[in-house]
Amino acid sequence: MTQKLMIIDTDCGIDDAQAIMLALAAPNVKILGITCCFGNTDVDNVGQNVLRVLSVCQQTQIPVFRGSAGPLVGAVKPFQDHFGTDGLGDVLEDRDSDIWKKQIQAEHAVDALIRLVNEQQGQVSLVALGPLTNLALAVRLDPSIPQKLKDLYIMGGNMEGKGNGTPCAEFNFIMDPESAYIVLEEYQCSTHIATWEFTCKNKLSWEFFDKMVNQDTAGARFMKTVTSKCWAFSREPGKGIKDVFFGPGFVPYDAYAVAACVDSSVITEKREYAVRVVLQGDLGRGLMALDPTDKLKKSHRVSVMKSCDLSRFSSMLMASLQQP
Repeated sequence: MTQKLMIIDTDCGIDDAQAIMLALAAPNVKILGITCCFGNTDVDNVGQNVLRVLSVCQQTQIPVFRGSAGPLVGAVKPFQDHFGTDGLGDVLEDRDSDIWKKQIQAEHAVDALIRLVNEQQGQVSLVALGPLTNLALAVRLDPSIPQKLKDLYIMGGNMEGKGNGTPCAEFNFIMDPESAYIVLEEYQCSTHIATWEFTCKNKLSWEFFDKMVNQDTAGARFMKTVTSKCWAFSREPGKGIKDVFFGPGFVPYDAYAVAACVDSSVITEKREYAVRVVLQGDLGRGLMALDPTDKLKKSHRVSVMKSCDLSRFSSMLMASLQQP
């Protein structure tokens, strides 16, 4: 089996944690590094969260890099508590310990991203699970980076104008619209996008979630703990914006992008579009506009995921919590 080299850029909340665990469980994947960005919580919490996940999975040899603490333009928006104020449900102890600071690499995440891609040109899959600030900064420092990637997978944006960050924009994109714009204009590599609506339309049952987190493993116990008091995992109908649009169910948002990178057969339908991120307007800012009729006259197309093999995806999720 050919080994896939992967870098994960993350704003590690609960869904990112599950996505990272899915990648760690894949026998054909080698994670070269994990770069951290603000998003679900502040970047220091993100670093701690990633290190906690790697510790649970006994994979602490993977280097973790601290990256962008805010967007390219403007102040950091107030952090939402979708996954708790710390990103992992506000249930873990030792949050204020300084031990994690000694485990984070001294090299900045953007520098590490550029270095790792240059060391393995044409071989690295980059998976972006949070705001795209680190990626935008990387292409500004080294404009050749996109051409040196094997491919890019993004969880973010939308395809129907339904938003969870604003009425029309998805959370990761609205947290830094300028970076999302730069990445989708300048990363001219093979690009695959798991939009918010795609993930919600391919939701799983809460019965599956219960079976997954009740396995007798360290990974499952960890996931059960961090979701135990988090309102995002409420079963109450209509609790969140996802339920309003798509009905109740379990949606491990970021895991779809990682699963697609690990095994392309998980995605059973996709469409190629030119896209552009909207930067102006109170309602439109952060929206990812699709261009099926070629109004933008762009040569680069991205692959927008439409449907998923839920049986295969469920098996990957189940296996991700069977370690160690």
